[in-house]
Amino acid sequence: MTSTPYTVADVMTHKVVAVTPTAEFKEIVTAIERWKVTALPVVEGEGRVVGVVSEADLLPKEEFHEHRPGMIEHMRRLADTSKAGSTCAEDLMTTPAVTVHPSATLPQVARLMAERHIKRLPVVDADGTLKGIVSRADLLKVFLRSDDALAAEISHEVVEQLFPVSRKTVKVDVTQGIVTLSGRIRDAHRIPLATRLAQAVEGVVNVRNRLEALASDPDDGGLTGYT
Repeated sequence: MTSTPYTVADVMTHKVVAVTPTAEFKEIVTAIERWKVTALPVVEGEGRVVGVVSEADLLPKEEFHEHRPGMIEHMRRLADTSKAGSTCAEDLMTTPAVTVHPSATLPQVARLMAERHIKRLPVVDADGTLKGIVSRADLLKVFLRSDDALAAEISHEVVEQLFPVSRKTVKVDVTQGIVTLSGRIRDAHRIPLATRLAQAVEGVVNVRNRLEALASDPDDGGLTGYT
């Protein structure tokens, strides 16, 4: 019933800094510092993503700089100790890379980031070619939508569709992304659905539903208070 959900393509950053598998350690650190990012896609050929190198992949170099791990620690943290002795992206990167497609919805990406504890994801096409990057900050861009835009969408996509008869009696107020639905409507059983659909609109912070059902009049065989 609501409009098409926002996707990664709507919010992703198209300009992406990436490195090749042969990029040296200091080159990677320099790029991370210069561009103020926490991770870089590693690409080969025409831009196919083969991995991601992050700050976490680089930290073992410092962690084990003056500390040589014992045999037990070495075996328990084999991946980290291996990266501590590596000097290029090919050996430092995490592979396979966790990526998303431009058509992925924002809730899908948010869940993936939360499950994998990832802050940034490369965006790739069907061939695995890098098209952009999406970060946690990008997912929050939808909350920058104006209150007027949210009110207009909810009025058109929720109120008009759910309450075609009573729509003129419903008021939609939005302040700082918080939606308040008020008025008296004929279809009382749809009030909970109105809350869910309004909450599903991208950019909505919260919904306060103050809709009320018109009182029934047995003598009238219908509902009073409606014209």
